[in-house]
Amino acid sequence: MAYRKLGVDNKHRKSMLSNLTREILMKEEIKTTEARAKEARKFVDKMITYGKRGDLTSRRKALAFLRNDKEVVNKIFNDLAKRYETRNGGYTRIVKLQERIGDNTLIVSISLV
Repeated sequence: MAYRKLGVDNKHRKSMLSNLTREILMKEEIKTTEARAKEARKFVDKMITYGKRGDLTSRRKALAFLRNDKEVVNKIFNDLAKRYETRNGGYTRIVKLQERIGDNTLIVSISLV
């Protein structure tokens, strides 16, 4: 699977993407760097697709990726799955905001549509 390295080792990257995915699904909008947002978008879309399937296997896969955060998984399977039942993908929107002072990294807002 092709992915961005994000300047960290494997365990840190997996943990960071899991945490970003959880925050996006709970708050429905966060600000982060462009590379992190583009990488997290894949996992957010995958989690919402699991919610739309609604079977036990999908729930277990979501729980495994989100580190047994039942509050987020319940929101995915109960609220977000119903909201996006007619939409086939493209559940997130990335909007460019500004460049960060210090290293000029592009900061974006990633939110659920």
